[in-house]
Amino acid sequence: MIKFRNLEKFYESGAGRTYVLRQINIEIREGEFVTIMGPSGAGKTTLLSIIGMLDGAWNGEYWLYDNPVHELKTKHRNELHKQYIGFVFQQYHLLDNLTVYENLDIPLSYRNVKRSERAAIVADSLDRFHIVGKKDLYPSQLSGGQQQLVAVARSVIADPKLILADEPTGNLHTSQGREIMELFKRLNSEGTTIVQVTHSEANAAYSDRIIELLDGWVVDKQQ
Repeated sequence: MIKFRNLEKFYESGAGRTYVLRQINIEIREGEFVTIMGPSGAGKTTLLSIIGMLDGAWNGEYWLYDNPVHELKTKHRNELHKQYIGFVFQQYHLLDNLTVYENLDIPLSYRNVKRSERAAIVADSLDRFHIVGKKDLYPSQLSGGQQQLVAVARSVIADPKLILADEPTGNLHTSQGREIMELFKRLNSEGTTIVQVTHSEANAAYSDRIIELLDGWVVDKQQ
């Protein structure tokens, strides 16, 4: 499903090149639950952003299914993102000027789901995440944990083939975090591929294997 060949990411400065990722050669199979771990500055979030096509400034090859992402223009990469990917950000990235209901509706509108169908899907999602009472509130009116719950709900609402999660439980209470991880595990068992970045050993235990990064290099990738 995902294949990297000699992927590299660097920044140019007066002192030369500073590498964030070096010679990344990994494959992630469809239906896997993979965790990316490593110390701060290892390149974990950068790698996740590249997988999600939020970062296009890199060298090497990246294949998503049979699509050569490294050869595609920004427009086509954006189309692939909308078609396949749900992203859970560490900082929520909810749209401040939209209500909870409207934030959940957005990914469905991108996929041209009919309005009547969207209403039913959003209602089911509000109920699933126990946020029905928050549907008319704006992100600024929610606690950090509530915003994260909405962000997770938004990422899965359109049944993406691939969920990318950057510290998905970092702002949640222990019980809420466990609930989110159990949801991810259930979605994975139903066929959704999941790639998460986390420092949490407990969260990593939900995955099939761990890819360890250190100073931009892959130092361990369990088979």
